[in-house]
Amino acid sequence: MTNKVDKLSIIITGVGGQGILLASNVLGKAAIYEGYNVIGSETHGMAQRGGSVVSHVRIGNVFSPLIPKGKADYMLAFEPLEALRNAEFLNEKSIAIVNTYPIIPTTLRGEVWKYPKVEKILTELKKFSEVMAINASELARKAGSIKTLNVVMLGALASTNFPLSEENLKRAIREIVPPKTIEINMKAFELGKIASKSQEV
Repeated sequence: MTNKVDKLSIIITGVGGQGILLASNVLGKAAIYEGYNVIGSETHGMAQRGGSVVSHVRIGNVFSPLIPKGKADYMLAFEPLEALRNAEFLNEKSIAIVNTYPIIPTTLRGEVWKYPKVEKILTELKKFSEVMAINASELARKAGSIKTLNVVMLGALASTNFPLSEENLKRAIREIVPPKTIEINMKAFELGKIASKSQEV
């Protein structure tokens, strides 16, 4: 059992189709296993698939489903530019875990505006909080499916000082993902843990 916290705020951001809702559900279920109250909110951009998605997960002694600016304890950013778009939720004590694999919005392809270099995005993010950068998309493919990207990110989160136990995170994953995908999701979780442990946060 991990140490209890009064409250915990996690922002998850990326684009449609990356499994953000599943990651939110895993965190919520793991928190419930540990006796916390959970509330949250999710917003979608213009497109269901490929548009911006932001999920707020709030655990413990909180009353609003939305995280105030500067009050996120953790960020899981499934796409680097989406991390920067939501940097206003971070503070110097936050930990931002960022997938370094960019997804170029279809609306920008062929236009004059260029996607910024990922290194520049990460440099900007470091002005707001601690940053852990991993190529979670590559690790998901290594696990056996790009759809395990969300679980790679959860594995990386588990390797930090995150208050919810690894045991309960894994238990929630097993209960939520389709039974036939449990094995590759567990592999994805471990790959995320290993990758993040190679960095100091």
